[in-house]
Amino acid sequence: MTRTQNQPDRGEEHVENAEDATRSAPSGRQAGRGTASAVQSVDRAVSVLEILARHGEAGVTEIADELDVHKSTAFRLLGVLENRGLVAQEKERGKYYLGAGVLRLAGAAAVRLDISQEGVPVCRELADELGETSNIAVLDDDAAVNVMQARGTASVTAQNWLGRRTPLHATASGKVLLAHLPPTLREGLLARPLHRFTEHTVTGAAVLRGELEAVAGQGYAITQEELEIGLAAVAAPVRSHDGKVIASISVSGPVYRLTPDRLPGLAKRVLAAGVELSRRMGYGS
Repeated sequence: MTRTQNQPDRGEEHVENAEDATRSAPSGRQAGRGTASAVQSVDRAVSVLEILARHGEAGVTEIADELDVHKSTAFRLLGVLENRGLVAQEKERGKYYLGAGVLRLAGAAAVRLDISQEGVPVCRELADELGETSNIAVLDDDAAVNVMQARGTASVTAQNWLGRRTPLHATASGKVLLAHLPPTLREGLLARPLHRFTEHTVTGAAVLRGELEAVAGQGYAITQEELEIGLAAVAAPVRSHDGKVIASISVSGPVYRLTPDRLPGLAKRVLAAGVELSRRMGYGS
C-alpha cells in the first residue's frame, strides 16, 4: 500500500513513547499531541485484533499494510498485545493469531450475558412471590454492577438499579461478593477508604471483616439503611459450574416492609433463588 507525504509514519516513533513525550512536554499543546498519539496507538491496537479476528492469522507485513504503517510500528503493537496475552505467534511461520487473553475477556463477557439470560425467570419469580425488587449483581473491579432486575407488585415505584454500580461494603449484594473473594483481593479492597453513605454504613475494615466472615458462614447478607436511609436488602451467592461465586441475587425494598421479623423468611427464599440460578449456571448439575 503506497504512503503519501501526508501520511508519514515518522510521528509513530512518538506514539510508543507518548508517556515520555508528555512528561518532557514544555506546553499543554505538546501534551495534547502526546495524548492524541496514545489514543491513535490504542485505536491501531484494536484494529490489529480485528484484523486477526477476521483473517484467523496474519504476518507483520500483512498487518502493517492493512494499518498503513511501517512494519516496525506493527511489530511494536504486536509486541505489546503479545505481552498482555491478547495475541500469540506461531514461531515456525511467524504468523500471529488471537491469544488466550481474548478468550479470557470474552469469557467474562459471556458470563454476564449468560447470567442475565438465565436469571430472568429466577428474578421474576422471586419478585412476583415476594412483591419486592429483585436484582442480580456481578463484581466490576471495586463495585457491584446490577445486570438484571425484576420488580414485584409492591415495588412499582422503586428506583431502577439496572446497570448501576454500587459500593461493595454498603450493599447486601456487594457484601456477598466481597465475602467470597480470594483473601488477598478482598484485603486489598478493604485497605481502601470505605465511604460513609449513611450513619449505618460500616466504614471500619475490622468490623466489616467480621461481617464478611458471618456472611460466608450463613450464606447470605443483610443490609439495613447502609446505602440509603429507608432501604433494606437481602442477598445470596450465585455459583458457576466450578463452584466459584460469580454473582449475587438479592431482594430490596423499604425498611417498613423488610422488617426484622420478615428478614429470616426473605433470606431463606433468596438463598433458594441463588441455588436455583447456580443450578442453571451448571453448579451441582
